[in-house]
Amino acid sequence: MVNVFVDSKIRHDKVTLFVKGTCPYCRNAVALLQKFNFLPGHLEVVDITGMEDVQDYFQRTTGQRTVPRVFIGTTCIGGFSDLQNLYQQLPGMLQKIGALQ
Repeated sequence: MVNVFVDSKIRHDKVTLFVKGTCPYCRNAVALLQKFNFLPGHLEVVDITGMEDVQDYFQRTTGQRTVPRVFIGTTCIGGFSDLQNLYQQLPGMLQKIGALQ
Protein backbone atom coordinates (compact mmCIF):
# COMPACT_ATOMS: atom_id res chain seq x y z
CA MET A 1 0.00 0.00 0.00
CA VAL A 2 2.92 2.36 0.58
CA ASN A 3 3.65 2.35 -3.14
CA VAL A 4 0.10 3.59 -3.82
CA PHE A 5 0.61 6.45 -1.35
CA VAL A 6 3.94 7.49 -2.87
CA ASP A 7 2.74 7.10 -6.45
CA SER A 8 -0.33 9.23 -5.69
CA LYS A 9 1.95 12.13 -4.77
CA ILE A 10 4.36 11.98 -7.73
CA ARG A 11 3.30 13.45 -11.08
CA HIS A 12 5.16 14.10 -14.30
CA ASP A 13 4.45 17.87 -14.15
CA LYS A 14 5.38 18.74 -10.57
CA VAL A 15 8.13 18.64 -7.97
CA THR A 16 7.46 16.50 -4.91
CA LEU A 17 9.54 16.54 -1.75
CA PHE A 18 9.14 13.90 0.93
CA VAL A 19 10.31 15.48 4.19
CA LYS A 20 10.32 15.22 7.97
CA GLY A 21 9.42 18.29 9.97
CA THR A 22 12.51 18.24 12.19
CA CYS A 23 15.01 17.79 9.35
CA PRO A 24 17.13 20.88 8.58
CA TYR A 25 18.06 19.51 5.14
CA CYS A 26 14.36 19.21 4.35
CA ARG A 27 13.73 22.82 5.36
CA ASN A 28 16.68 23.93 3.22
CA ALA A 29 15.39 21.98 0.21
CA VAL A 30 11.95 23.56 0.54
CA ALA A 31 13.48 27.04 0.89
CA LEU A 32 15.67 26.51 -2.18
CA LEU A 33 12.73 25.41 -4.32
CA GLN A 34 10.49 28.22 -3.09
CA LYS A 35 12.81 30.64 -4.88
CA PHE A 36 11.20 29.50 -8.13
CA ASN A 37 7.84 30.72 -9.43
CA PHE A 38 5.89 27.46 -9.50
CA LEU A 39 2.43 27.14 -10.97
CA PRO A 40 -0.13 26.52 -8.22
CA GLY A 41 -0.05 22.85 -7.19
CA HIS A 42 3.23 22.07 -8.94
CA LEU A 43 5.39 22.02 -5.80
CA GLU A 44 4.22 19.59 -3.15
CA VAL A 45 5.84 18.97 0.22
CA VAL A 46 4.77 15.69 1.82
CA ASP A 47 5.60 15.25 5.51
CA ILE A 48 6.39 11.59 6.18
CA THR A 49 7.27 11.98 9.87
CA GLY A 50 6.58 8.64 11.56
CA MET A 51 6.08 6.83 8.26
CA GLU A 52 9.06 4.48 8.33
CA ASP A 53 7.42 2.27 5.71
CA VAL A 54 7.74 5.12 3.18
CA GLN A 55 11.44 5.42 3.90
CA ASP A 56 11.83 1.65 3.58
CA TYR A 57 10.06 1.88 0.22
CA PHE A 58 12.47 4.62 -0.90
CA GLN A 59 15.39 2.42 0.14
CA ARG A 60 14.10 -0.29 -2.19
CA THR A 61 13.20 2.01 -5.09
CA THR A 62 15.81 4.79 -4.98
CA GLY A 63 18.64 3.20 -3.03
CA GLN A 64 18.37 5.78 -0.22
CA ARG A 65 16.02 6.13 2.73
CA THR A 66 17.18 9.58 3.84
CA VAL A 67 15.06 12.71 3.60
CA PRO A 68 14.40 14.82 1.78
CA ARG A 69 13.65 12.66 -1.25
CA VAL A 70 13.22 15.05 -4.15
CA PHE A 71 11.31 14.10 -7.28
CA ILE A 72 11.37 16.33 -10.33
CA GLY A 73 8.56 14.95 -12.37
CA THR A 74 8.70 11.19 -11.84
CA THR A 75 12.49 11.11 -11.43
CA CYS A 76 14.08 10.99 -8.00
CA ILE A 77 17.08 13.31 -8.15
CA GLY A 78 18.16 12.48 -4.59
CA GLY A 79 18.35 14.68 -1.52
CA PHE A 80 19.28 18.23 -0.60
CA SER A 81 22.93 18.06 -1.70
CA ASP A 82 21.84 16.65 -5.07
CA LEU A 83 19.34 19.49 -5.39
CA GLN A 84 22.09 22.00 -4.59
CA ASN A 85 24.37 20.45 -7.20
CA LEU A 86 21.62 20.81 -9.83
CA TYR A 87 20.75 24.40 -8.87
CA GLN A 88 22.02 25.95 -12.13
CA GLN A 89 20.10 23.38 -14.17
CA LEU A 90 16.85 23.60 -12.18
CA PRO A 91 15.18 26.38 -14.19
CA GLY A 92 15.47 24.33 -17.38
CA MET A 93 14.40 21.13 -15.67
CA LEU A 94 11.37 22.81 -14.10
CA GLN A 95 10.40 24.43 -17.40
CA LYS A 96 10.71 21.07 -19.17
CA ILE A 97 8.13 19.46 -16.88
CA GLY A 98 5.84 22.51 -17.08
CA ALA A 99 6.01 23.39 -13.39
CA LEU A 100 6.91 27.07 -13.66
CA GLN A 101 4.79 30.11 -14.40
